[in-house]
Amino acid sequence: MPGEMKTYSASWKESWQNLRFRKLIITGVVLLIALLISFPFFFQLIEKRKCFQLNDPLLSMITAHDLSVVTFILIWSGSLLMLIRCIKDASVFVLFLWGFILLYLFRIVTISCVPLDAPLHLIPLKDPLSNTFYGSGFITKDLFFSGHVASQFLIFLCIKGKKYKIFCLSVTIAVAILVLIQHVHYTIDVLAAPLFTYLVYLLSKRMVSNV
Repeated sequence: MPGEMKTYSASWKESWQNLRFRKLIITGVVLLIALLISFPFFFQLIEKRKCFQLNDPLLSMITAHDLSVVTFILIWSGSLLMLIRCIKDASVFVLFLWGFILLYLFRIVTISCVPLDAPLHLIPLKDPLSNTFYGSGFITKDLFFSGHVASQFLIFLCIKGKKYKIFCLSVTIAVAILVLIQHVHYTIDVLAAPLFTYLVYLLSKRMVSNV
């Protein structure tokens, strides 16, 4: 174990010697903080706007159930695993950091351009950790595309190791199914999430290359 810790420390220590790596980390962290601070203002704003509701044939066949606890456990299990891998591997951290920033900038644009009202029979997703970034009250109009599914798929793309990828992909699929059963998202929100996320992953991968 001591040797293993030394290897992981060297990964960060060696990466930090790279000026471009340091700039990417510092700039990324500043942007991430600014993004997190802006979230409550943005989500409260879009919650007040007039939107339209979609006719979703798949959701109409599913009886809504509250699966918040299972969804919460899955999401934060995947997130905790990613945190651990980021601590151990600097290259994973910088890739995921910029992927996350770009992903949520994309979401701000797509949510702004596609004003969707909440699906029928929506049951609020109880996530005391994520909901702290939304401000007061439950937000229902942050729909296109699904942030829950996109975040988990980004973790799957960024994380290294076959067993970790299998776990994270399984979590992504499970979360996609669960948010549909709970009517938190439309089918199109869930299907679009991996597509936008893969585009973001390619962009962030190009940004952090050669560090």
